[in-house]
Amino acid sequence: MATKTATKRATKTATRKDSRKKKKSWKELPPLARIGTLAVAAVQLSLLVAAQRDISRRPAEQIRGSKAVWRMVTLINFIGPGSYFAFGRKNLPAAGKAAG
Repeated sequence: MATKTATKRATKTATRKDSRKKKKSWKELPPLARIGTLAVAAVQLSLLVAAQRDISRRPAEQIRGSKAVWRMVTLINFIGPGSYFAFGRKNLPAAGKAAG
């Protein structure tokens, strides 16, 4: 009975390995997939640069928490810069509004 169980396990493992798709290299990707990958990378890089630049230029009093922590958080793809812009900056009064 132990032999049948071992054979079933070996068959399942072989089936799983066969059903996995081989990862495509950059050259094997269709042109549209390459363009999409480059576009997503450009958006991610832009968000990262914008967040890091904002952290550098903004005074510490206008940031919730530590600048160093927010710098590390922004390194997380998409989620980091989005979190910083949504939660890391303190709301400032609008410059164009008149007091009164």
